Amino acid sequence: MKFFIQFLTYFRIIAGPIIFMLIVAFHFYGIALLLLFLASASDYWDGFLARKYYLTSVLGAVLDPIADKILITFTIFAVSLDLGSSYVAFIGSLMLAREFWVSALRDLNAREGNSQATEVTFLAKAKTSTQLFTLSGYLLSIYLNNSLLLFISNFFLFLALIITLQTGLSYTIATFKR
Repeated sequence: MKFFIQFLTYFRIIAGPIIFMLIVAFHFYGIALLLLFLASASDYWDGFLARKYYLTSVLGAVLDPIADKILITFTIFAVSLDLGSSYVAFIGSLMLAREFWVSALRDLNAREGNSQATEVTFLAKAKTSTQLFTLSGYLLSIYLNNSLLLFISNFFLFLALIITLQTGLSYTIATFKR
């Protein structure tokens, strides 16, 4: 079971670049969407199974958010390139800047013995889910060539940005509050 749980995390890491290539190089949007759906589901299942079977580990706790960041980064880049959208690129860049900032805060807190300040919160999990849902919406809209779905995805991307910035602000306040 431990190997399977680790596989789910590594799957997200590997899926990111594959999704990028499927979108940018081959325009296989349906396959990319399916792979993103499977990778998104693996985000839930690896944590659920690790907790259920008491197989949580420090490495897993570190790799899980990194796997999410890799998956989201490659998919945001691919979608913004494919759509030629400065909106998706700019909002995506803001979200990625938050990820770098929170990673720096986590490093600082680990060095200062204040790791609880940047422990993953429910809102941070909602952020990741919203980002993955939004990126799936973009891929579905591209696959179906549906401008209404594209418009809805643009709205959800802005919503994801608000949640992303809120969680970054919360982590920042918790870090410097002391």
